[in-house]
Amino acid sequence: MAPSTPLLTVRGSEGLYMVNGPPHFTESTVLPRINIINVTNKRLLHSFNLPKAVCLEFSPKNSVLATWQPYTTSKDGTAGIPNLQLYDVKTGTCLKSFNQKKMQNWCPSWSEDETICARNVNNEVHFFESNNFNTITNKLHLQKISDFVLSPGPQPYKVAVYVPGSKGAPSFVRLYQYPNFDGPHAALANKSFFKADKVTMLWNKKATAVLVIASTDVDKTGASYYGEQTLHYIATNGESAVVQLPKNGPIYDVVWNSSSTEFCAVYGFMPAKATIFNLKCDPVFDFGTGPRNAAYYSPHGHILVLAGFGNLRGQMEVWDVKNYKLISKPVASDSTYFAWCPDGEHILTATCAPRLRVNNGYKIWHYTGSVLHKYDVPSNGELWQVSWQPFLDGIFPAKTITYQAVPSDVPSEEPKVATAYRPPALRNKPITNSKLHEDEPPQNMKPQPGNDKPLSKTALKNQRKHEAKKAAKQEARSDKSPDLAPTPAPQSTPRNTLSHSTSGDPEIDRKIKNLRKKLKAIEQLKEQAATGKQLEKNQLEKIQKEKALLQELEDLELGI
Repeated sequence: MAPSTPLLTVRGSEGLYMVNGPPHFTESTVLPRINIINVTNKRLLHSFNLPKAVCLEFSPKNSVLATWQPYTTSKDGTAGIPNLQLYDVKTGTCLKSFNQKKMQNWCPSWSEDETICARNVNNEVHFFESNNFNTITNKLHLQKISDFVLSPGPQPYKVAVYVPGSKGAPSFVRLYQYPNFDGPHAALANKSFFKADKVTMLWNKKATAVLVIASTDVDKTGASYYGEQTLHYIATNGESAVVQLPKNGPIYDVVWNSSSTEFCAVYGFMPAKATIFNLKCDPVFDFGTGPRNAAYYSPHGHILVLAGFGNLRGQMEVWDVKNYKLISKPVASDSTYFAWCPDGEHILTATCAPRLRVNNGYKIWHYTGSVLHKYDVPSNGELWQVSWQPFLDGIFPAKTITYQAVPSDVPSEEPKVATAYRPPALRNKPITNSKLHEDEPPQNMKPQPGNDKPLSKTALKNQRKHEAKKAAKQEARSDKSPDLAPTPAPQSTPRNTLSHSTSGDPEIDRKIKNLRKKLKAIEQLKEQAATGKQLEKNQLEKIQKEKALLQELEDLELGI
């Protein structure tokens, strides 16, 4: 019988132990060496003496334990002993040993029911059935296969394979249905593309489509030090598309919703944008811009967390994605790990070594922003890994979303706000509110009733700018005292609201036409700058003349 709440496994310099989930958070005894424990009755099943093992992985139904240790050769140069072992969990016997030199993609891939298992070996994907690793049942052969991913879910099983381009030929990803691999038309879908040194392939839960993040090591345009990324969509019915991302810059994260009908992408130069897309690759909801580089859907798919970890401050935004409503904005500073609890209510954040060797520890949150449990590792110790106990789907039913923070016995900590650096010459002067960028607010991208066609890219950009200016004006009004008179509207009127009436004087009309043409060009330059394009010096000088041109145009139209 499964426990009522998931257990939390903790591994660090203090040992390996388990913690009961919410609301108790009590610890169990320390577990030595590599042991297989039945957590229901706490009975030791098997113990393995593998001092060099650095990687462990269970098969989906816990029938097989895979272990990997670094590959070594003997002094005379002969091949080393097999370093990838597969053990039967029930009997503890070794089912098979393989040579696996690279740590990357070391573990075999199983279907969820363990009917098939696959490994990539020398331009081939080898398939085994029913955990019989002595017989290769099927082979998928493509020249220079670099990676593959099995689909989740039941039969029919599908596999996505990636072949990098070479000698001017493009890279490509193909989708197959097991075991139909032979013949020119065996592939379900094929998507080829240039600009790919490596890819990440993400199946949706229903195994109907794959998202492919294609990355290059170097961005030849010089726009990014970290290379260039593109996002592609491939469906098993043969449809494919390039996902158009409105903001230039890296793709930090892409995640599928458990419903398999939409996905969220976090992308663009900081502050990054986050957008939900449907299966037509059309934007559904835009979360605006913010300090974020990761996205995490809850197990039930009804809550989405946008977070900024790593070199960001650890700010999180918790969203109700059914109503597109913000639930909470907690801050988990210095976090290196994030995971949803299988119950869909609790969140785990942790600071682990070797990524960070100071302030190690973990916190368990409620999604409304309350910290329910906190553990700090002693200053002379380290935390290496934390992990929730996995559960099958449906064990924990989805609950109604609440917006009120749940009570907690853990004292709240106000995040430390770092003051901005001010040069000595400005330290005794008033602080001016200047921004390097315009923050974009959240925006519902679904077509409004009576308008079936989605807005164009330019129309969406103009609409977002208009809403941002409107919100800024409302905020400015609310900050003013009631006895102050409202300030006049700024002179920088958008070009689409300028009067197009004629003065009757051909010379003045000609000047007005030329001014409008210059203002239109300036507006285009500003849009290019907003997308991250580097402008030339003369283009920047043109933008600086906008206010004077607007004043001159207004004077001409008023007959001054």
